[in-house]
Amino acid sequence: MSAVAEAHENVPGSAVHLVPALSHTDPVGDPFLRTRFALPARPHTFLRRQRLVDHLDQALRTPLTLLDGPAGAGKTLLAADWASGLGPGPPVAWLTCDVGDCRPGVFWAYVLQALRACGAPASEAVGAPADAAGVDHRLLSALAGELNDRERPVLLVLDEYDRVTDATVAEQLEFVLHHAGPGLHLVLVTRTEPLLPLHRYRAAGDLTEIRSAELAFTPEEAAALLELHGLSLPVQAARNLVDRTRGWAAGLSLSALAARESSDPELYLKEFEADRSTVADFLLAEVLKRQTRETQDLLLRVSVLERFCPDLANALTDRVDAEPILAGLHRENAFVERLGHSWYQLHPLFGEILRAHLRVRLPGQEPELHRRAARWLHRHGFLPETLAHSAAAGDWDLTAGALVDDLAIGLLFTGPSSENLARLFSHMGPEARSPATHLVRAAHDLARHDLDHGLARLRHAEEQLAHGGNDAHDAAARLSCALLEALAARLTGCPPEVEKAAASAAELRQEVPVHLLDKHPELTALLMTHVGSTLLWAGHYEDARAVLTSVAGAPGGACTALPREEAMGHLALLDYMNGWPGRAERKALAAVSEADRPGAPRPSGSGIGRLVLAAVAVDRNELGRAQALIDEAAELPSGTPDPVLAAGRALAAARLLMARGKVRDAVEAADPAVPAAVDSPWARSHEALVTSAAHLAEGRPDEAAEVLRAVSGDQPVCAVEAAAIQLAARRPGAAFDLLDSVHAEGRTGPAVTVRAALVRAGAAAAAGDGAAARKLVAQALLDARRERLRRPFLDAGAWIRPLIATAPLHELAAGWLTPAAPAQGERTLLQPPPAPLVAVELSAREHDVLDRVARMMSTEEIAADLCLSVNTVKTHLKSVYRKLAVNRRGEAVRRARDLRIL
Repeated sequence: MSAVAEAHENVPGSAVHLVPALSHTDPVGDPFLRTRFALPARPHTFLRRQRLVDHLDQALRTPLTLLDGPAGAGKTLLAADWASGLGPGPPVAWLTCDVGDCRPGVFWAYVLQALRACGAPASEAVGAPADAAGVDHRLLSALAGELNDRERPVLLVLDEYDRVTDATVAEQLEFVLHHAGPGLHLVLVTRTEPLLPLHRYRAAGDLTEIRSAELAFTPEEAAALLELHGLSLPVQAARNLVDRTRGWAAGLSLSALAARESSDPELYLKEFEADRSTVADFLLAEVLKRQTRETQDLLLRVSVLERFCPDLANALTDRVDAEPILAGLHRENAFVERLGHSWYQLHPLFGEILRAHLRVRLPGQEPELHRRAARWLHRHGFLPETLAHSAAAGDWDLTAGALVDDLAIGLLFTGPSSENLARLFSHMGPEARSPATHLVRAAHDLARHDLDHGLARLRHAEEQLAHGGNDAHDAAARLSCALLEALAARLTGCPPEVEKAAASAAELRQEVPVHLLDKHPELTALLMTHVGSTLLWAGHYEDARAVLTSVAGAPGGACTALPREEAMGHLALLDYMNGWPGRAERKALAAVSEADRPGAPRPSGSGIGRLVLAAVAVDRNELGRAQALIDEAAELPSGTPDPVLAAGRALAAARLLMARGKVRDAVEAADPAVPAAVDSPWARSHEALVTSAAHLAEGRPDEAAEVLRAVSGDQPVCAVEAAAIQLAARRPGAAFDLLDSVHAEGRTGPAVTVRAALVRAGAAAAAGDGAAARKLVAQALLDARRERLRRPFLDAGAWIRPLIATAPLHELAAGWLTPAAPAQGERTLLQPPPAPLVAVELSAREHDVLDRVARMMSTEEIAADLCLSVNTVKTHLKSVYRKLAVNRRGEAVRRARDLRIL
């Protein structure tokens, strides 16, 4: 070896590993190619990734190391960089394999020459292969023996080992590796799984593996690589590029090189066309063109698919050999990734490029490939992919038919894919005229409350189905019709029609395969929600409660989230109308939390929970919160609203305006202005209450009393509020008649009992029976305290203030009956609001404790900060809770902020 070559060889990290001048030739008689023994040069843009270097260091502790990844994964440069950095460690014999090495004699001649080039030559006793096609077994035994006897092991790196496809060479290599013992560490750099018993090495812990997933660049590594290419981009931009390239080293580098020429590199990397880039040139040359014609045809055809299995690939190619081809492509790291259970996918960039190439090689075939895929996927029950491919083929009859046949029309209304389906079907043209397409259009219109178009299209579908057969597909379509009929009945407030639709659905369920009903619980949940809402509108409360309760507990996860949320909101409204604000609040909060899930749709019914919360807030005199909730609920689709939602919005808005003294505005807001087939008794009663209160406030007691004829005991909350108006109009007999008409039967809650007690107390006070009045007010305070019902006391009249000021009642009211100061111009329901009855008065120490609670300090931290004992802090907290009428820290902080104490 020359001095110059020897000096270069001992420099760690040198660009090219020089080798001595060689005078020998291979068994064919050709001179050895010196470049095959040189470590490849690392470009200036090469990024050393320490995590991979650290992993490769394990190669010095295991006999066999495998670097297995696709073309351009960075395997060779990683191995070369690692090997050059070993310094005075084991001698590194590097050999870049070639297709000629499939001949055993040639392969072993090059291995022996690589050992000689690194300074670890075999002795003359080993000899050299004389025949290109074979090698003497004694040579292999002698070589293994000499390696085993070495004091320092040799590191043999076989780069591009995938070119060596001869099984005999693999057997011979495994023999030498096994018998060389600790004297040989073998590193295989390959695109394909080598023909070695890897399972044995893996089981014995004798194998170091670095595969595609580990070779992929992380976003942080990609950002650093782009920096080396002169591109300074945020990590998020690098993350987007990594998502598209799956961290593929060559894709990142080639994209970076192209981006440098762009005026906006970040935009280029985000939007570059893969098929018109150097990435495309690389993949076409290194991957596609290396395959047989049949394999290329298969890859081009399956490029229209997000994922595929052999049977699906066969359906697109009209062949039966996809299984071994796909398995081979995966084994060769040819950018075909295994998903498990015989399913595969293409690398995203490779897929983009193949699709562009498909349009050139097989022009006009793409729609037919999508149609074939859709039919196969439909037969095998893959609905989302069926819809995507049939839509891509422009076959809307197939697309809508698949949705309806699968009993999945409910997914247009609910579930995480509802918006995607709406976008997909928005491209459907007027030429599609099947019953299924009419049903999809009807669903689209009704979901947006376009009753005229929706019902017209629903009738078209029903007429076509009436002339069809009676198979399972038609049964699924007719059941879909029943769902849309129920929705139309709900939107028009028509109980006979919704009951007719429910009865039809019950019969059709017997004709539809059970597995479809189990697969799509959202259809039944939606239908029963429509039934429950319509019954509630019409005043059939117990029937509505039974139906809605069953929906609220429906299974199905995300696909039944909307009907569950709507059912819970309607149940909250029922509780509110029966005088249970706490129960109503809990159910409404559950509905709102369901509607606020990330990705949850915002349909017409999702506002009912917020409206109930707003009504409860008015009863508690939390008017700012009520306004915010009403504003949130106002963000609803345009068109004819759901009658229950419209009435709920009118109820909440009118009650808030009355609490603020805006009587005329309240009267206008109380009318839901929704045309419905039947009147709603509760909506009519609430409207009558507001109108009556307006008459009374404007000095017309007779008109006020006349309007209240619409209110009956079937509406408990309305009845007791009407009784209060009658009493204020000096009609105590009519007031008591209303109270006596309330159908309690254990169903009515504090909002009813408190108002009823106050009406009787007012009558007693007017009759001069102070003892009875105080007793009734005391009972009302006890019932109202837990629910924080303030409006009934503020609306009761001037007579109550002297009673509240008396010692026993003052103590019952202390700490919670403290409404915030009204905004300018606000009025109560019946009169100008009095000043706050009782102010919450916290001691200085209690305020200090509450302030620290608001800062999320623990009891122990508060005690230390205030130099108090823990027990003293607990005592102050109990007093704060009592004064604020709460039970928990968080409630205390919220209540204190509402009262502007904090």
